[in-house]
Amino acid sequence: MKRFLLSAIFVFALMLGASAQQTETTSQAEITFDKLEHDYGEVKQNGNGVCEFTYTNTGSVPLVLSKVRSSCGCTVPKWSKEPLMPGQSATITVKYNTSSVGPINKSITVESNAKTPRVRLLIKGKVIK
Repeated sequence: MKRFLLSAIFVFALMLGASAQQTETTSQAEITFDKLEHDYGEVKQNGNGVCEFTYTNTGSVPLVLSKVRSSCGCTVPKWSKEPLMPGQSATITVKYNTSSVGPINKSITVESNAKTPRVRLLIKGKVIK
């Protein structure tokens, strides 16, 4: 009888642990952007190459952006390294160097602890004289 009770308690404890673990994995951060692409249109050479992408943590745990990188050195992203609480919003500011004339077609990759861990943002347009 003693063995049976100990076995039942052990099985019950395993079931509780599995249930708690399943709950933890369903609680995740989620990142939602206001837009995934920014079109500068035509920008004058040496003109303003700054744009912003606003994002919101639509998940249930803090969102942390671990890495934000651009496809080339002419595009520089800036973002907060602080955790973003559920329901809060923040921005990624992107500065494109408009000193060279020609088309703009660059990407910014955002990596985070969100359910979708990697998101690609695009900027496009044309720098004119």
